[in-house]
Amino acid sequence: MGSTLNTIFLVTVAIAALFQISLAQRDYVVGDALGWVIPPGPSVYATWAANKTFTAGDALVFNFLNGSHDVAKVTKANFDSCNGGNALLLLTNSPANVTLNETGSHYFICGFSGHCGAGQKLAVNVNAAGSSPAPQPSAAPPRGSSPAPLPSSPSPAPVSGPTRSPTTYTVGDNLGWTVPTSGASMYQTWANGKNFMVGDILVFNYVTGTHDVAEVTRAAYQPCNTSNLLSNFTTGPTRITLQTAGEHFYICAVPGHCAAGQKLAINVTGSSTATPPSPSPTPSPSPSTATPPSPSTAPPPSSTATPPNPSTPSPAGDNNNTPSTPGNSATSLSVASLTATLPCLIVAFLM
Repeated sequence: MGSTLNTIFLVTVAIAALFQISLAQRDYVVGDALGWVIPPGPSVYATWAANKTFTAGDALVFNFLNGSHDVAKVTKANFDSCNGGNALLLLTNSPANVTLNETGSHYFICGFSGHCGAGQKLAVNVNAAGSSPAPQPSAAPPRGSSPAPLPSSPSPAPVSGPTRSPTTYTVGDNLGWTVPTSGASMYQTWANGKNFMVGDILVFNYVTGTHDVAEVTRAAYQPCNTSNLLSNFTTGPTRITLQTAGEHFYICAVPGHCAAGQKLAINVTGSSTATPPSPSPTPSPSPSTATPPSPSTAPPPSSTATPPNPSTPSPAGDNNNTPSTPGNSATSLSVASLTATLPCLIVAFLM
């Protein structure tokens, strides 16, 4: 009888231990929906890591466009100086999974020129299982950069017809204005369901020197033609006040960025009751200008053309596969480990 009770006790302890391990190990998608890109501000990834507790056995998942970014694990000295020349580990295919097998501080940067300096860097502190969590390391702002200022709220301006206060829209929300990793239609998905009115303001958040904002015609929008821009803004953040009704088309004119999905088409109306214009084969939209507001609404046009893959050259070993997006929830050890263990314990019990 005593032997049976001991066996039952050991089985219970083993099962509890397996469940404890499965609950402890997690996958963290770096940047969540933003992915691993040049961020709209230099402290984005430090802020993302600040409220998380990383434990030995957890994994970091870096989602990015192959050929546009990579993941380099470096020393603290090289992290601070953005030196990717002597990387401890270099991953060029997305999604890049890094298992945190050791406790202590771990440092990751993008090895592409200028990307780390623009804020594409991450430092994490890894704790031993069951220990008190240590604070995450604070990353100093990249050299020569300053945080992107937040857009200020516009003052309402009188307009004819039905009115409302002008609305300021941050393009892409937290993602900002960048090459999207979640698909070529990301910015059209963001615009769907929004009512853009004359007087509203679009704010494009990006790091100066890495992107720009160009307004183009519909004919130039589909093929990402940058030869005849209606307007071009090169300093982030760019604020554009929508002063005319009709269709407006914006792209990033940096080579390969528009083709990779960094493009936005919207419909603007001067009245909250107006019917959105039907796109004609060759509309000639008027350019928006970055001057003060004055309001009114319409849903954005849908973009059906699927842009080609970006032409940015791939680093060595890159197969340019489109990254899959793993789930952002905590993942536990495979149930298969429990399934394999339980029969062994039952056999032990019967013997």
